[in-house]
Amino acid sequence: MELGADWAGHISDEPPEKLRAIIDTTPAWQPILSSLENLKPGGRLVINAIRKESKDASLLANLDYAHHIWMEKEIKTVANVTGRDLREFLEVAAEIPLRPKVTIYPVKEANKALKALKAGNVQGAYVLKVNA
Repeated sequence: MELGADWAGHISDEPPEKLRAIIDTTPAWQPILSSLENLKPGGRLVINAIRKESKDASLLANLDYAHHIWMEKEIKTVANVTGRDLREFLEVAAEIPLRPKVTIYPVKEANKALKALKAGNVQGAYVLKVNA
């Protein structure tokens, strides 16, 4: 893919193969069930969300041990990313040929960047540069 990923899709899409690890940063519960379905045996789902909303929490009643958790799948929650986490992540990330796309705007053009965000015309990250 253009930015170097092997696959990307909607949470309801099935990846071409089961995944070894998934990180969920959403406030919703549906991605948890979908992620568990798409993990390899022994895979890990890491939930890194400040909060989860209650509007779709009833979906957890659909959690089926044999389908979602069996085969030693692991669920881990993290409240904050630690320095150690960051170092380990950067070591792995350095081995992956991802090419992030960053668009830098001077702070005086913040409204232009915000309009693009609102219109959904952003690929990658927008950064506002504040001159020191």
